[in-house]
Amino acid sequence: MSSPTKFEQQVLALAGAAQAARMVDQISKTGSYPEEFLQPSLQSLFIFEPESSEQLYGGVNGVKLGLQNLSSMLANRQSAESHEVVRYLFSIIHLEGLFSANPEMMAVVRSRLEHASFNSEFFATQSHNVCASVSSIYQDTLSTFRFRIKVTGSEVHLKDRRTAEIIRALLFAGVRSAFLWRQLGGRRWKLLLRRKQLLQTAQNLSRTLDLV
Repeated sequence: MSSPTKFEQQVLALAGAAQAARMVDQISKTGSYPEEFLQPSLQSLFIFEPESSEQLYGGVNGVKLGLQNLSSMLANRQSAESHEVVRYLFSIIHLEGLFSANPEMMAVVRSRLEHASFNSEFFATQSHNVCASVSSIYQDTLSTFRFRIKVTGSEVHLKDRRTAEIIRALLFAGVRSAFLWRQLGGRRWKLLLRRKQLLQTAQNLSRTLDLV
């Protein structure tokens, strides 16, 4: 596909946040998640100055799940079970706003992520170790805000240490995507006023991937 426009890049960033929200919902309820989308979401945390949104996820395919879920949300096709995904997405956007207003925390987060930076091979073979490291950073920083994202699901899965680490890592990745979305001009009020354009763009990007 040709290079995405600025608005398409904005939609890709929002899809990255939606993808994280979808996986949080899935793993909290079932204990499983699509590994092929976990890796791009995790890697986005370690790309600090991306030239484009697609670079953040290793290509548009890396956020395919997010594009599909974002399209469903904007088209009001989501099932009752996926209402939690919408809640997580808006909670992620709200948490990013708090994070962006705290330059001291932003500096700490970047420093620790740079120190913990992993190579691409490590993401593919040691995703649990990456999640554990990222989860620790999340707990020490974003979890200190009075606002907390309440994750619901199966008690069995939520009490599992590894699952909890993956959930925190995904929420962190969602905040990273929401940060880029805001940098590209994304705002919550635009989700309503530009809903049709957002939907069409997300659907077009998804169709392009389906043709590859």
